[in-house]
Amino acid sequence: MNILLLGSGGREHALAWKLAQSQKLTKLYAAPGNPGIAEHAELVDLDAANHEAVTAFCAAHAIGLVVIGPEAPLVDGLADSLRNAGVPVFGPNKLAAQLEGSKGFTKDLCSKAGIPTAGYVRTANRTDALNALNDFALPVVIKADGLAAGKGVVIAMSESEAKEAIAHMFSGGFGEAGAEVVIEEFMAGEEASFFALTDGKTVLSFGSAQDHKRVGDGDTGPNTGGMGAYSPAPVLSATLEQRVMDDIVRPTVAAMAAQGMPYSGVLYAGLMLTPQGPKLIEYNARFGDPECQVLMMRLEEDLVPLLLATAEGRLAEHGRVRLSDRAALTVVMAAKGYPGTPEKGGAIGGIADAEKYGAKIFHAGTAIRDGQLVANGGRVLNVTALGDTVTQAQAAAYGAVDAIQFPTGFCRRDIGWQEVARETKG
Repeated sequence: MNILLLGSGGREHALAWKLAQSQKLTKLYAAPGNPGIAEHAELVDLDAANHEAVTAFCAAHAIGLVVIGPEAPLVDGLADSLRNAGVPVFGPNKLAAQLEGSKGFTKDLCSKAGIPTAGYVRTANRTDALNALNDFALPVVIKADGLAAGKGVVIAMSESEAKEAIAHMFSGGFGEAGAEVVIEEFMAGEEASFFALTDGKTVLSFGSAQDHKRVGDGDTGPNTGGMGAYSPAPVLSATLEQRVMDDIVRPTVAAMAAQGMPYSGVLYAGLMLTPQGPKLIEYNARFGDPECQVLMMRLEEDLVPLLLATAEGRLAEHGRVRLSDRAALTVVMAAKGYPGTPEKGGAIGGIADAEKYGAKIFHAGTAIRDGQLVANGGRVLNVTALGDTVTQAQAAAYGAVDAIQFPTGFCRRDIGWQEVARETKG
């Protein structure tokens, strides 16, 4: 089978690495890809925003499955265009992708379906938003409704900070994403991520993870797209996972189907583990980045049949997803200046030496210039390793990090710290 993978980051490199191992694969294409993905796929010059060009490429190259990595093409409706052309797609249609594309849509769905989440107010009016602040205790969470590259969320610790966030969003600070805002009560607890595959009817668990959003050690500094992650997340016990499936994920899939917009793809639930039980923070309509990297490291079966069964509505034929009991941990190496303006062009070496530690190095933001691998983005490399425990996986990952020559890069040195502390104590 010929497969087209869309995307260019570390998530897509992890998917390409796993797809390339499949006995079902004839040829893997990737657009636009990156130098790491090029080791597994033929890179093609396709713009995911040009639905006609993508559809034509699929027809010309007998593509049997399209895997859409990032969220923007999903929210833009690329999956609809491909399905209308008879091409199987892993990823939800435009209406279903509103679960990520509109925070207000998701909150309204949760309210109607009785899915546990934070109390909220949704408004497209700045005055109403300011008045609504009176109904919330501090801290309070202010969110731009639409896609804002992971930057449209403010946890306001004071009333003035909340008012400033609302003003920023309604004045175009996040473009169209801030045309509406969602104001939420602050939830206290530990965060975890849960992943499920669904074809709109059947739902299968795809494991758990915890990521690290803050740029600095000790969870300090500004939020980023993610500085590292590990899987599984032991804090999300089997009992809690079952509650997440029964109280959050399955009711969501059922509610979407009832509204005539069945969800097909991976459903990524960001959770807060509160004293009252797991509550939904938000949904993503695709694999997380860097969570995908640790999940692919743990996957112990062929990825292609799983994705194809999801795309074709045959997930009921598949049994439990087989994930290793071992822990996987990934460390993001970023370019200096990230998450602000990253320093591009810095030379990178030592990848082969690093992988001798048993780690896999996924490319997130790299390029080849004059034969040299260089940084070409904010998050540049994802150094990923397995271990019998998170502590072991962490040691292996950082051993590989230390073998990489990337003078203009940096990373956190404490990825997995919460679980390492629990393992040490226990």
